[in-house]
Amino acid sequence: MTHDPDPDDVAGLIARARRGDAAARDWLFARCRDYLGFAARARVESWLRAKVDASDLVQQTLLEACRDFPRFEGVTEKEWLGWLRRILDHNAADFVRRYGKAAKRQVGREVPFGDLAGSEAGIGAPEPSAPGASPSQELLRADTERRVAAALAELPTDYQEVIVLRNVQRLPFDEVGRRMNRSRPAAQMLWMRAIQRLRAVLERHGQEG
Repeated sequence: MTHDPDPDDVAGLIARARRGDAAARDWLFARCRDYLGFAARARVESWLRAKVDASDLVQQTLLEACRDFPRFEGVTEKEWLGWLRRILDHNAADFVRRYGKAAKRQVGREVPFGDLAGSEAGIGAPEPSAPGASPSQELLRADTERRVAAALAELPTDYQEVIVLRNVQRLPFDEVGRRMNRSRPAAQMLWMRAIQRLRAVLERHGQEG
């Protein structure tokens, strides 16, 4: 008897996809789209967005990952996301070479999305240099990268943007405000509301799980 694949069991999806299960393979790629979307947004600087849409970077990455899937040797979710992130980083570097040297100052500056929860700039931290972990940081450490990305995808666009700028790119609030056409206090307030909403979504996902 063949059971439907569990979309939350990434390791199981990998194993079934290797055996030729088309449904498992479809789920495997679908479940990482939100994660890649936020990773791509973290790598596309504001000036570059006029030339490159983050969704184009995601699409290119997924196409290459699908083509090269037989070459993927990992078995865990962490290995799978790391492999996808390396493909994404390679494609992002190609965009930088294509559109100018100015972007080279930005590529590599952002906190890897997989390190979002564990970095000093983790969700809920008041400043990048603040020591210790807030309850929301601890909450994120209990979730996988993919679940964090799925929760972020449920937030309003401005909430997503402020979290990417502040927590992933590690920009000071003055710069966050400038990029979002807000004052520093307004950017801080928006960020606090975004963090509260993200925490609520993650808690709801945990209860549903």
